[in-house]
Amino acid sequence: MDIEPVFTVVAIAFEVIGAIAMCVGFVIAVVLGIRCLRRGDGGHVAAQTVRTALGGAILLGLEVLVAADLIRTITSKPSLEDAVILGMIVLIRTVLSISIQIEIDGVLPWRRALLTTGGQVLGRAVARDRAGEAAAADRPGE
Repeated sequence: MDIEPVFTVVAIAFEVIGAIAMCVGFVIAVVLGIRCLRRGDGGHVAAQTVRTALGGAILLGLEVLVAADLIRTITSKPSLEDAVILGMIVLIRTVLSISIQIEIDGVLPWRRALLTTGGQVLGRAVARDRAGEAAAADRPGE
């Protein structure tokens, strides 16, 4: 039984999930930014919220896309060309991930005490939004 077509479908599913994660993350980032503006948190806070949430969504999507590439490469007929292409893809996506992580955190990733995934960054952005909503609800006169 040839299982390569099954893993091809799995890899495509991972690619779709990675793209959806980035698209949904973009929508979440915009919604969080608008909510910051509506609460009166200011443009700087809203822009930082959008930037952080979108960066987290891109990180999450990149992580899933790397998994798709790995699945596709290890389940196909092995060749040196495929291995080199996978290595270049992983290298490019790693550099992108590190760059985005530096933009989000403001420090080099290896200087942080704990590693942070894209999903954690996006989750923190949602948690900050909820905390902002709670704080806005507690303000008198609103």
